[in-house]
Amino acid sequence: MKKLFFSLLLLVNSVGAVQAQSDVSLGLKAGGTLSSFAGKQATDDKSLFGFHGGGFANIGFTDLFAFQPEIIYSQKGAKSSSSDLTTRLSYLDVPLAFHVNADGLFFEAGPQVGFLLAAKNKTGNVSVDTKSGYNTVDFGYLFGLGYQRKSGLGIGLRYNGGFTNIPKAVTTGNVTVQNNIRNSTFQLYLTYSFNGR
Repeated sequence: MKKLFFSLLLLVNSVGAVQAQSDVSLGLKAGGTLSSFAGKQATDDKSLFGFHGGGFANIGFTDLFAFQPEIIYSQKGAKSSSSDLTTRLSYLDVPLAFHVNADGLFFEAGPQVGFLLAAKNKTGNVSVDTKSGYNTVDFGYLFGLGYQRKSGLGIGLRYNGGFTNIPKAVTTGNVTVQNNIRNSTFQLYLTYSFNGR
């Protein structure tokens, strides 16, 4: 939690430091999430709908290039295709998106780190806390496109992929097994930017 607080404080200070030198706008974003699992052991699942929302700072260095750090609450997970099992993972994601702009239209890519807030398996009406079985940090990447001005409404579509296996390794005797299962998420969202200069 201390690392997360330090990261947030660093993000706020960074935005303040560049605001005097750059074209900065702050904003909110929210939308739907379509997530599933990827990897060799992720063969028995279907996509799961969820939502995400949070804030961002868009820092324009030139008319063409911008940097957009974000803090986003995001629901991820998957449904089993052979049973009634639903796995729901909740993250606090910190995407670091680099934008290439063309008069509002943007293309983006960059790294992302996610901090696991909750994990639950649900079968029927029974929900079980499974957070202890998952890694607490998820490293990944993003790419997407959209339309966003320095003030007003915008829209975007983004893909988040994971580098990190989300389940913890399990050791039985002298044998350690690490399942190859990673997050794979599409996000469709609306933004609202303000305080642009």
